[in-house]
Amino acid sequence: MNEPPGKPHNLLEDMFHAAVEEAMPRTCVPTFLPDLGGIGRLVVVGAGKASAAMARAVEDNWPGPLEGLVVTRYGYEVGCERIEIVTAAHPVPDAAGERAARRILDIARSLGPDDMMLCLISGGGSALLAIPADGLTLADKQDVNRALLRSGATIGEMNCVRKHLSAIKGGRLAAAAHPARVLSLLISDVPGDDPSVIASGPTVPDVTSYADARAIVHKYGIVLPASVRTVLEDAQEETPKPGDPRLANAEVRLVAQPRASLEAAARVAAKAGYTPCILGDALEGEARALGAEHAVLARRIRDGKEPPAGRVAVISGGETTVFVRGDGRGGRNSEYVLAMALALDGAAGIHAIACDTDGVDGSEENAGAAIGPETLARGAARGLDARMMLDRNDAYSFFEKAGGLVVSGPTFTNVNDFRAILIDP
Repeated sequence: MNEPPGKPHNLLEDMFHAAVEEAMPRTCVPTFLPDLGGIGRLVVVGAGKASAAMARAVEDNWPGPLEGLVVTRYGYEVGCERIEIVTAAHPVPDAAGERAARRILDIARSLGPDDMMLCLISGGGSALLAIPADGLTLADKQDVNRALLRSGATIGEMNCVRKHLSAIKGGRLAAAAHPARVLSLLISDVPGDDPSVIASGPTVPDVTSYADARAIVHKYGIVLPASVRTVLEDAQEETPKPGDPRLANAEVRLVAQPRASLEAAARVAAKAGYTPCILGDALEGEARALGAEHAVLARRIRDGKEPPAGRVAVISGGETTVFVRGDGRGGRNSEYVLAMALALDGAAGIHAIACDTDGVDGSEENAGAAIGPETLARGAARGLDARMMLDRNDAYSFFEKAGGLVVSGPTFTNVNDFRAILIDP
């Protein structure tokens, strides 16, 4: 953290690291590896920010023959000997992601009835598995992705649109592997842990439709290229739905979930003398609005107007959204805590942190940021207007100059956002 350390800030970082450690592939993947009695080849494919680390966990715990291909975000690669690791762009897809996704789809199509495809899926996989639907180009997909990221749409809404502009998402990867067995190991980064939303559900049935995708585009006023409008309006083939026989041999196992990470952080807080209060692992909404709401809650707990009493650690997860209004730098977690700092206005006894468990908040190098009673004053002393910077979506620049950035580097896992507030009455 780029500010003088203090006991509350140190504890907040310890809680964040405990949340991340709970979801590390090296500990959560081995338990779920399959029994291959009577099975031919085991072929590993995967996509996501944690997929390379998941592949390494498979290699370290699988003594038999192994082959496959996994695509992860640039900077998130982990060395493997039997499984090929390639890297591509996130959150906006690039040509490397398209090439990797086409190779993975070809692998699926090559499998026979005695084979098993082991799919390692985590958050970020949607952008990394980038095969445009017929009639679209990669540039079309990139334009839509950028528009979705700026729109304020939820992750479920974004992935609904992505599924219906893709040749591999929304169950299509598993359908391509039929009649082979498909076992998907998933690290959840979405509110509610819905497998069909994680990485846009490439191996699970899709309950959404092209009509749903059109409604989301209309809801957020997203301007689409003509080719994309044509695909959404005139699509001939829906994504595989529940009951599709091509997915009869597909099984899904969740190996890491946000709730367990929040509970790990709660244990750290309790050991330090704080009463943990977990609000939930699926909080959504606009980042700055949630930050302001949590500031009100923290004040009420501090002042004895809201239980529990005493020293309290309020913990939550989920995925907020950011409506991009300005031209600044930042992410949803830094925006959340800057909005909280403004709402608290220097209130004593309240410290908070918000970080993405993958180690990257938005497009910068920080995982998130942390605040305390001194945050706004420290920024003002450096000539920073926190309100104006929040309005410009420039929370990163505020914390870069005032202090408070949390920089972890790539964590090689991803169970969504982690937020914690320490309250000392």
